[in-house]
Amino acid sequence: MSKIGIFVGTVYGNSLAVAESAKEILEQLGHEITIFDEPILNDWQQYNGGEGIALIITSSTGQGDLPDTIAPLFYEIQDVVGYQPELRYGLIALGDSSYENFCGAGKRFDELLTEQSATRIGDVLFIDALEEDMPEEYAKSWLQSWAELL
Repeated sequence: MSKIGIFVGTVYGNSLAVAESAKEILEQLGHEITIFDEPILNDWQQYNGGEGIALIITSSTGQGDLPDTIAPLFYEIQDVVGYQPELRYGLIALGDSSYENFCGAGKRFDELLTEQSATRIGDVLFIDALEEDMPEEYAKSWLQSWAELL
């Protein structure tokens, strides 16, 4: 089974709730899971070598900005890491569709990793706060399907 690092960007805790739900589901399927709720570059590097998988779960703030808990990691990946073709990742983006830049932080992460030649596993899951009161429940079926792709 896979070693999966869950990298969380959260403001009000919804992304962390989704991460905890993901951990439970993925562990039941036999994967080794670690949640990083204030991830640093060293945490990220553990999953960038072909053996591990990164699962980014992030909300957006303001006008699609990165939450403070994950912004430093994003900029280090952008400025320090660069090319990372060995990386495999999944992405869950939480946002509010009443804002112009819906799920902006998640979209920025996906664009950055694509530019760096990382391989996304499956489609991005976009969760709209206007439609889903319990994002951790909404994400469960996506997580089951995503796990089948690993």
